[in-house]
Parts: sequence; C-alpha cells; structure tokens
Amino acid sequence: MSSNPLAQIIGELDRCGIPHMLAGSFASSYHGDPRTTNDIDLVIAPTGRSLEELVRSLDPAVYYVSREAAIDALRREGQFNVILLESGWKADLIIRKSRPFSQSEFDRRTRASIDDTDVYIATAEDTVIAKLEWARAGESERQLRDVSGILELRGTDLDLDYIESWVSELGLAAQWKRVRGE
Repeated sequence: MSSNPLAQIIGELDRCGIPHMLAGSFASSYHGDPRTTNDIDLVIAPTGRSLEELVRSLDPAVYYVSREAAIDALRREGQFNVILLESGWKADLIIRKSRPFSQSEFDRRTRASIDDTDVYIATAEDTVIAKLEWARAGESERQLRDVSGILELRGTDLDLDYIESWVSELGLAAQWKRVRGE
C-alpha cells in the first residue's frame, strides 16, 4: 500500500470504478498559490453499487468510513469522509451534484500528476467558480485568497467568458468583484 494518501484514495476509487475529480485546496494549489492542507477533496460520481463496493472494501484497520454517511451522501448529493487512520489524512468524498454547473465541471476535468499520482483535477476556471461558491456560503477569506492566487498565476490563460457566464448563472457577482478588485 502506498504511503501517499492521495494515491491510496485514488487507487481505491479506481479499483471500484468510481469516476472522480480532485477539487478544493489541492486543485487551487495546483492552479495557483500552494497552501498546506490535511484533507483531500474529491468529487465522485458513484453508482449505488460502486459506492457500496468502496465502503465494503475499505479495510477498517486502515480506513475509517461510515456506511450510513456514505449512503446518505449519495441520496442527498452531499459528502462523507474517509479517514486514513495511520496518517490522519481525511478525504472528503463529495457526491457530484446533478445541477448543470457540477456536471459541466466534472465533464471538463483534466489529467494531472500530483505527488507522483495521476489524477483527474478540476480546471482552473472551475476551481475559481467552486471557490467563489464556497466563499459565498461561508464568507471565507481563504477561499477568496485561493481564487486570487489562481488569477495571479493563470490570469491570461483563463477563459474569463466561461467563468463570467457561471458567475452570472450562480449569482456570484459580489465575490467575483471582490477578488478582481472592482
């Protein structure tokens, strides 16, 4: 078993045939300013059967996972946690929502290598949009700093029309204006 927590979780998802996408602080660090974190945010698109297989196959001596939390997350398009007991790393497994943005974000994911692990990752644009949503939900300055870091590093390479169309659609204009200094 790999000592790399990202590789461990990705390996388990791949083994169960669960499509996934790295998001959150790992994605914003990849596309912008690196920051430390002890949790891995993964958007997943399981079937009921593949989710059951994942939960059933995780060795309880290695992982903590609640079957009830996983099934509830699937039902309500929420999230549940898998904790790697030895390292203390936590994976937030976020069920992909059925709304248009979430489907677009997942369809646009790209391949990347992070910590010697091949992963699917949210694009820089979709990471910006998701971080703006998190900022709106919790007014978190950290989320807005992550967006600023992506804009600073990737600014001219970003598809601003794509971002702005979702900003308008999702009602994120106030957060978008804040990070752009408008």
